[in-house]
Amino acid sequence: MSFLRRRSAATPAGPDFDVLAMDPGDWPGNLGAGLLPAPDGSCQGVFLRYDLFGGRGPAMIIGNLPEDSPARETAEGQIPFEVAQLLLALENDEEVTVLDTEDMPVMQGDNLLIVRRLKLSESRISCVQFDRSDGVLVTIAAWDRPITDDLYALLKPLPAELFRQG
Repeated sequence: MSFLRRRSAATPAGPDFDVLAMDPGDWPGNLGAGLLPAPDGSCQGVFLRYDLFGGRGPAMIIGNLPEDSPARETAEGQIPFEVAQLLLALENDEEVTVLDTEDMPVMQGDNLLIVRRLKLSESRISCVQFDRSDGVLVTIAAWDRPITDDLYALLKPLPAELFRQG
């Protein structure tokens, strides 16, 4: 029965880093989470899908990728992993590229973040990235809504138990 697959032992148990995102209890919509496994079973990243559109696709994806995650490696003009996931979830197969980036300072609590705003060829997607002090790259990709500075105040570490698997 070729359609049955054995569950891989390489499924990660959860991230070994804090996932910076919005608390699901604070967000009026559906939340989905995905883990990126490495062949050795370690977690190479976490991305969260926030769906405000009632099952018609996510409004926002927030990715957390540690320094050694292969999903961080993008070629010149190539979109981040989270933007690709957003397009996939929206069943949008349009080719999207990064046209330009702009660095800007933003306060998140007492921390000053240098946020990279990515200008994409699909103008309905807003995308920002910033590096955390622990080396994790946070990428926020939103569909049909701008990413404003007050969004950063909502970001906080989520409990690791939220991502533990069996």
